[in-house]
Amino acid sequence: MASLLSIGSVFAQIGNILLAILVLLLMITIHEFGHYTAGKLLKFKINEFSVGFGKALFSKTKKNGEVFSIRLIPLGGYCAFEGEDTNNENADSFNAQAPWKRLIVLFSGAFFNFLSAILLSVILLAVVGNGQVKVVSVDGINNSVEKLQVGDVITHANGEKLSFLNGGLSGITADVKIDEDIKLTIIRNGEKMEVIVQKYAVMEDGKEVGKFGITTSYQNFSFGQACLQAVPFSFQMAWECLVILGQLLIGVYGLQDIGGPITTIGAMANASAVSMLNYLLLIPLIAVNLAVFNLLPIPALDGAKMVFVLIEWIRGKPINRDLENKIHTVGLILLFGFVVLVDLLHLFVY
Repeated sequence: MASLLSIGSVFAQIGNILLAILVLLLMITIHEFGHYTAGKLLKFKINEFSVGFGKALFSKTKKNGEVFSIRLIPLGGYCAFEGEDTNNENADSFNAQAPWKRLIVLFSGAFFNFLSAILLSVILLAVVGNGQVKVVSVDGINNSVEKLQVGDVITHANGEKLSFLNGGLSGITADVKIDEDIKLTIIRNGEKMEVIVQKYAVMEDGKEVGKFGITTSYQNFSFGQACLQAVPFSFQMAWECLVILGQLLIGVYGLQDIGGPITTIGAMANASAVSMLNYLLLIPLIAVNLAVFNLLPIPALDGAKMVFVLIEWIRGKPINRDLENKIHTVGLILLFGFVVLVDLLHLFVY
């Protein structure tokens, strides 16, 4: 019986990993579809739209010569424009187009990721909420019915708004000591008020753990509220991404705190094993991360390509195309090597 359960667990984890790969592939495909859509609208010549890398498993050529393909390695994709990475500047080539057109095409990948994050955030906020919780039961020693009641919605802790991005109630109060006052802002029967509660000590697995003495569930938004909140919530996610990148640069975080696609897939699989609802937060977060990351001025990324186009627009002539292509090629190799290194460290060291 135990072996059957073990086999079931393995298959469940494999299923979670496959689902995580599909989600990541979907986000990358949305990014490339942004480039494709902008290119089509602006009359760029597109040679191929590919889902995945490596050997083509399926390929179809349209009447206009565009190739649509599905490839073996499901960890990427691309939209290949005529002459994008060459010195070929015939009338149909990417680099022969006006700089403002190229900027739009390059920006559109990240823009589509951000649009998808907004739409997915509507679902998250309508189904789960944004970290605010409703009191389901009050059973603690220090939290009497006069302080917290069933139905209370907790919106803030110690003045900080509850959000999935800051860990919610448990994240904000993680460092609060036992018997230390915590100021909660609650909504009770439509009225906002503040109450003071304390953690109290209970023993779990031989360790002293602080508890509030309440059971909570996430408080979701109405569909209309979710639509209104989705845009600022997505911008908040983008800002948090930039903050974390800044902290990486100054050494607040190390390599153990970041990961490549394999680490991301593993984290998503583990999160889905806990609850499929975790995907409702993870997917828009990944979409925003892709948008922000691709706009960074790192060689081989859209952000760096946009910088070169802006320089060309200002100068009135491009930087040597061979030099630019070499910079992007070296950047791609270094970026790929860094991603592989980080994933290997997570697999064998951390």
